[in-house]
Amino acid sequence: MPRDYYEVLDVGKDADASTLKKAFKKLALKYHPDRNPDDPSAEEQFKEASEAYEVLSDAEKRKIYDQFGHDGLKGRGFEPNFTDMGDIFSQFADIFGFGDIFGGGGGRRGGGGRRVRRGADLEYPLTINFLEAAHGCKKKFTIQRGIHCDPCGGNGLKSGKKRKTCTTCGGHGQVIQQQGFLRIRTPCPACRGQGVASNPADNCGACRGTGRVHSDEELEITIPAGVDSGNQLRLLGKGEVGDPGAPAGNLFVTMQVAPHEVFRRDGTHTYCSIPVPYPVMALGGEITIPTIDGEEALMIPAGSESGKVFTLHKRGIVRVSGRGSRGDHHVQVVVDVPASLTTEEEELIRQLAELQGSGVQEKGFWRKIFG
Repeated sequence: MPRDYYEVLDVGKDADASTLKKAFKKLALKYHPDRNPDDPSAEEQFKEASEAYEVLSDAEKRKIYDQFGHDGLKGRGFEPNFTDMGDIFSQFADIFGFGDIFGGGGGRRGGGGRRVRRGADLEYPLTINFLEAAHGCKKKFTIQRGIHCDPCGGNGLKSGKKRKTCTTCGGHGQVIQQQGFLRIRTPCPACRGQGVASNPADNCGACRGTGRVHSDEELEITIPAGVDSGNQLRLLGKGEVGDPGAPAGNLFVTMQVAPHEVFRRDGTHTYCSIPVPYPVMALGGEITIPTIDGEEALMIPAGSESGKVFTLHKRGIVRVSGRGSRGDHHVQVVVDVPASLTTEEEELIRQLAELQGSGVQEKGFWRKIFG
């Protein structure tokens, strides 16, 4: 079981963004693998601190974690899971400075000092119907994403060709600009921070030197019961590919739940409105009502008022986290007024109105006025 994230960062549950950032940076500096080459546990502690900060620094994830814990994050596809150290450095480059804490670029470095960058994340909006969201389902869909070019293996060059060290930055991928007494380090504008450059004539013809081509891929995901619009599922490594040697990005599938013609929801509770004939409302009787699990019988007491709400406990939607009870199903009954009546039905209702002293419209009154 993972440790409490507040305990990992050694902060209180009311810690603000600045406190979280300082705590994380302190631990990252302490447990950085480059500072602890002979301590295998340091990398694990570094990852643990990174995961804790990744959750607590995000308002939505922090709210879910505070309410439902680790299981709540997992159920919504928010559970942090960094693939490697380069993944962490890429995500928290704004904290570490330009790239790594110790001056590295926005990812790990490959041979010859060239920075390898993690692939970009992708988002895919997926629309599902109300009952699919309530019960969970499996869905197949196709995404288009960049993959490594097969002829060049992703390096963007023709066979036998190599990149040369960038003459502008000397292969460092960064240049230093002097502004008064300040020295500012920025990505090299000539090689875009790569530290190497290639001759355009040496570029691979299949990918035009990019090292990537677009490909369609069919995916199947399992959507847990209880999801709602805005919930995301994360598919690790299904985003854009990174540079050779770097991890791919992730794919975030964002749920859009289509409205239902009968049901609506508020959190885990479901609601519907059912028309009921006047005799049943007045005299009582059994009716059939819809629920998200199918039809059920409901007994209407005699003398029920139009608008009365009946609650069926634990007939609503399950919590997506799997923790806590299932929601309730609320059924509002309203008098069903028929749009048209037979002659016999109309006569019976008039007799009832006369017994009750109700001043109903006389038969044929408006027809006489308007001809």
